Amino acid sequence: MCIYVEALDEPKDLSNSENVSLHDYVFLAGGITGCPDWQQEVVKLLDDTDLVLLNPRRANFPIHDPNAAQVQIQWEHTYLNCADAILFWFPKEILCPIVLYELGTWSEAGKPIFVGVHPDYQRRQDVEIQTKLARPEVIIVYSLEELAMQVREWNMSKTTRESFWPWAGKILWG
Repeated sequence: MCIYVEALDEPKDLSNSENVSLHDYVFLAGGITGCPDWQQEVVKLLDDTDLVLLNPRRANFPIHDPNAAQVQIQWEHTYLNCADAILFWFPKEILCPIVLYELGTWSEAGKPIFVGVHPDYQRRQDVEIQTKLARPEVIIVYSLEELAMQVREWNMSKTTRESFWPWAGKILWG
């Protein structure tokens, strides 16, 4: 069963250093405001995995707190950096300029990324072209089901390799 971590929470049950290495962290990057809660659908699709899913969407964002944005962005920055992989989803409802920025930034980082674009996303072609130029090995998909399947396959292939070659995960996946 996956471990779910919502923005500003800490993965407390993984604070034991022995357990941290047993799980891969996947950050759920994508639209938060003005779009459906696609993150919960991804959590359901990956619920039977051993992944730690890091969700930046908060159930109750304190919009009137002047420090809320700083705290939120700091949490996202921290967990984007510590994630083993990043899942990007571009919903049709909003442009997602911050997610475009994050995709550009993390395309250069070399860690595994998974990119999904709703077929009606208004900057779909830009995401396709830029991703192909920066990370030609990344296969863009057009549904949350396909996106979750890519993450599942990555997790399974990593687990399989590590069971045969324990050192493989550090060399192949970082």
